[in-house]
Amino acid sequence: MKLSFPNPCRSFDANSSRVCFWGYDRTIEVSFFVGMDALKRFCPDMSDAESGVLKAFDAALDQIHEVADKVYTRGGKGLYAYILAVEDF
Repeated sequence: MKLSFPNPCRSFDANSSRVCFWGYDRTIEVSFFVGMDALKRFCPDMSDAESGVLKAFDAALDQIHEVADKVYTRGGKGLYAYILAVEDF
């Protein structure tokens, strides 16, 4: 079963330099994190400020969701938090 992403919310964690978002496997909420290094692959000129990072995330949202679904399926369904690394993209 594919994940769904009905929750458009995302947040920038400045301490960890990553964006958090959520996917759903039926009723199970799964957390995902995308680092700034991965986002720079999509938007090399992005600003390191929160607004720049979130703008880059939004611009690459479809690709990020595709990768999140693949990583979730590949990783088994025992985890509820995944970090999407540069290698995943």
